[in-house]
Amino acid sequence: MTNSIQPDLLALVRDPIDQDALIGHVRAAEDGAVVTFDGCVRNHSQGRRTLYLDYEAYESMALEKIREIAAQIHEKFPVHLVAMAHRLGRLEIGETSVFIAVSSAHRPAAFDACRFAIDTLKRTVPIWKKEYFEDGAVWADGEIPPAPLETRAAKPAS
Repeated sequence: MTNSIQPDLLALVRDPIDQDALIGHVRAAEDGAVVTFDGCVRNHSQGRRTLYLDYEAYESMALEKIREIAAQIHEKFPVHLVAMAHRLGRLEIGETSVFIAVSSAHRPAAFDACRFAIDTLKRTVPIWKKEYFEDGAVWADGEIPPAPLETRAAKPAS
C-alpha cells in the first residue's frame, strides 16, 4: 500500500534525530498503527563503560541501501509509510543513533515491518560504529575489545 502523494522519509543526519518529525511524517488518517524503533547509545559494551560512540558511513551507498530496505518493506508488508534516520558522527550516551517509524492500517504489519527494517539495516547498510572507552577505542562488530585494564592487571604473568 504505497502512498504516491507523500514519499518515505529516509536520511543520514549529523544532528540529533527529530523523532516527532519522523512519526508525524508517517502518521495519516487511514492508519491505525504507527510503530517505532529507537536505537539509543547505551553506557556499556562487553563489560566496559562506554564513554561515547562515533558513527561513520559510506554515505551514498548507505542511503541507497536504506532506500532498498524501504522498498522491500513496501513489497513484503501492507504498510503506508516508512521513515528511517541514522545519525553519523559523535553520539553521547542516551542519544538516538537510529530511529524508524512505520505506519499501516493494522498493527501486525507495522510491527513486522519495523523489526525487518532494523534487522536488515544492521546487517546490510555500510555504517560503522566506533566505541570509546576509558582505556581506548574499538570498531564494533569487527573485533573483540581487549579486557578492561583492571582485569588484565589482575592476571598473573605466564
